[in-house]
Amino acid sequence: MTDAGKNSERSAYDVVVIGAGPVGENVADRARAAGLSTAVVESELVGGECSYWACMPSKALLRPVVARADARRVPGLSAAVQGPLDVEAVLAHRDEEASHWKDDGQVAWLESVGADVHRGTGRLTGPREVTVTVPDGTEHRLTARHAVAVCTGSRAVVPSLPGVEEARPWSSREATSAKEAPGRLVIVGGGVVGVEMATVWQALGSEVTLLIRGSGLLPKMEPFAGELVADALTEAGARIRTGVSVTALRRPAPDGPVTVELDDGDRIEANEILFATGRAPRTDDLGLETIGLEPGSWLTVDDSCRVEGTDWLYAVGDVNHRALLTHQGKYQARIAGAAIAARTGKTPLDTAPWGAHAATADHGAVPQVVFTDPEAASVGLTLAEAERAGHRVRAVDHDLAAVAGSGLYADGYRGRARMIVDLDREILLGVTFVGPGIGELLHSATIAVAGEVPIARLWHAVPAYPTISEVWLRLLEAFRG
Repeated sequence: MTDAGKNSERSAYDVVVIGAGPVGENVADRARAAGLSTAVVESELVGGECSYWACMPSKALLRPVVARADARRVPGLSAAVQGPLDVEAVLAHRDEEASHWKDDGQVAWLESVGADVHRGTGRLTGPREVTVTVPDGTEHRLTARHAVAVCTGSRAVVPSLPGVEEARPWSSREATSAKEAPGRLVIVGGGVVGVEMATVWQALGSEVTLLIRGSGLLPKMEPFAGELVADALTEAGARIRTGVSVTALRRPAPDGPVTVELDDGDRIEANEILFATGRAPRTDDLGLETIGLEPGSWLTVDDSCRVEGTDWLYAVGDVNHRALLTHQGKYQARIAGAAIAARTGKTPLDTAPWGAHAATADHGAVPQVVFTDPEAASVGLTLAEAERAGHRVRAVDHDLAAVAGSGLYADGYRGRARMIVDLDREILLGVTFVGPGIGELLHSATIAVAGEVPIARLWHAVPAYPTISEVWLRLLEAFRG
C-alpha cells in the first residue's frame, strides 16, 4: 500500500480512481485486468458506504426480521417464533457483516489485484491531476496518463430546518450503525431507506412513526408496492402519516427527547429522528472548479461513463445520478473500466445499445429489491413511466397468493405481480413483484427485460412446480388470453 503521507513527490499512473467503495474497487479491478497501472484514493474506509453504512449492515439487520416474519406464517413452526428478537445478537451480527468498521480485508483485496491505495482526500487540481492530502496536511500529487475516475458516491441530505443542528438527527449512517434501539423513532421519508429502517427498528423494539410528504410509500415503484408494505408496517405497529412535512425540531437537552413540529400544527416527541429524504453527490470538495465544472454538482456522462466535454474524466456510480444503487454502480464500473482500457489501447469501442462499452441497462433495466416484509422488487419501467415515455403498453397483473408455491411458502400469503408489455414489440419493459420471498425471483425478470426476450419465447420458459416463480406462467396466460 502506498502511504500518501511519506512524501510529496509526483507519481504517475495510467488510471487514478478517487473513491474506494465498491464502484471504485471495480474500476480499479478492470483497469488492472487490462494491464493498466492504477492508483486508488480513499479518505474513509476502503469498501465505502455499501460495506459499512448501507447495503451490508442494513440487510444484516433486516434478515432476522424477515426470517421471523416468514417463520410465523409456517404451520408447525409459528408457535416457536412468537417471542422477541435477540436484539444484542442481531446487532452483533450486523457488526460482523460491517467488518466492525475496519477495512483490512478490503485493502488486502485491492492490493491483491495490483492497485496502489493512497489514504487521504483526493482533489482534482487540473486535467489528469489529483492531489491527495493526508490529515497532517502533507500533499502527494498523482497524475493520470489516460483517465481519472470519480467514484466518490453520494451522501444523505438532511434538510435545513430550525433546530436541526441541536436535534442531531440520524442519517442512514446512524440508522444502520446504532448500538441500541431507540424507544421512539420518527422517520421522515417513505423511500427505500425509510421503509427498510422502519421495518428493522419496529421489529427490534422501537415505536416507529413514518412521516411522508406525499401520499404513500415507495413512490418510485408501482403504487401497489407501497400499499402492501404500508399495510404490513401498520400491522406490525408502526404509525404512518402521509401528507405532512416537518417544519422545525427542538432538543433542548443533549440527551433528552427531540420534539418534531409538523406543518399541520401537530408535535411528536421521540428519542431519535431519521431523515431519509434523498442523496446529494459527494463532489463539493473535489476540485471540479479547476477543470471548469461546478462543485457539488452531479456529473453528466455518456454511456461509457465518460464525463461530457472531456476525453479523460469518468464519473461512475452515484455521482453521475443515473441509478443510485450499488449493483448498478458496479455494472457501470465494469463498463467504464473496459472503455478506459479500449481507449488506452486505441481499439474500437462498442457503444451501441447493449454493447461492451455502453451502460445501456441504466436506461431501462435497473433492478432493485426492497428488503421489507413483504419484499418489493422491480426492474425496468413502471406503467406510469412507460406511458410517459410514449410506449403503447399493457399492464398484466396477477395475485401472487393464487400461485401454488406461495401457499406452500406461507399461510395467508399476500402479494402481487405485474408485467408491462410493449404491445408493438411484444417484449417486457418492466416487472414488479411484491410478497414474501420474491427478492430472488427478480433476476428472471431482469434477464427478460435486459434481454428483450419476446413474449413468444418466454412462453417456452417453463417454471418449476410448485414454486412462486410459476407466477410467470400465470402472467403470460393472462396476456395471451
